[in-house]
Amino acid sequence: MEGNIARNRAELAGKLTNVLDSRSLTYSHKRLASILKEGMKVLDLGCGTGAITRGIAESLGPKGWVVGIDSNPNLIEKARQNHGKTPGLTFETGDIFNLTYEGEFDIVTCARVLIWLSDPLKALQMMKSAAKIGGRILVVDYNHEKISWEPAPPSSMTSFYSTYLKWRSDAGMNNAIADDLTNMFREIGIQDIIITPQHEVSNRTDSNFNTNIRIWADTASSRGIQMERDGYITEIEYITAEKEYREWMTKEAQSLTMYMLAVEGVRTL
Repeated sequence: MEGNIARNRAELAGKLTNVLDSRSLTYSHKRLASILKEGMKVLDLGCGTGAITRGIAESLGPKGWVVGIDSNPNLIEKARQNHGKTPGLTFETGDIFNLTYEGEFDIVTCARVLIWLSDPLKALQMMKSAAKIGGRILVVDYNHEKISWEPAPPSSMTSFYSTYLKWRSDAGMNNAIADDLTNMFREIGIQDIIITPQHEVSNRTDSNFNTNIRIWADTASSRGIQMERDGYITEIEYITAEKEYREWMTKEAQSLTMYMLAVEGVRTL
């Protein structure tokens, strides 16, 4: 039951889908970008609209192969439309809990995915199984409890954010998963663990500041509808949070830091 609730709440809709298109391998999955080698086979789970996956394929060269999998068929269709002609790149609709691959990939990766699951350990076990012996499992994810805005956003947004975290945790999602990944890797026997901080820091002087800072306005807009449906918030509360946050980000916001770690290890058995 909890798994179904988490799955429903994780479904992307509205303005939040825009953030997927704005991501790239270089800026959004830095640790992966640094370890890719030509000719590798890579599995990218929770690939969304495929922007990062395309970057992986281009890095692997003509002898490489990358499979992007997402549970949302609409996102996979968009990925195929936008990137389907890229050599060595395949997109599939699939479930991270029911992967059909066994021991096939040099790298199995997911970014910003496990934080949406009620059973991330099972998903991590499936990722390990899809990797070759000697292959690498690489997970990038947040600790949403360590977010930092400068200056503080309006109280309507901090109230929304607190409710948002409760809405997630009540569905069995781990808001602090970044800091728990190392123990999860050890629990299922992944070896040679490396932790690389990948905190997403956006400052007003950055060219992409508005794109990055507005994620929480888009979250209020998109997730607010779901949270109201589930009885966590009223329409006026999430509309006010979005409106006041957008005004704040235009006039006052200086920085946003989203705490994120890249955790990786090797399948030895």
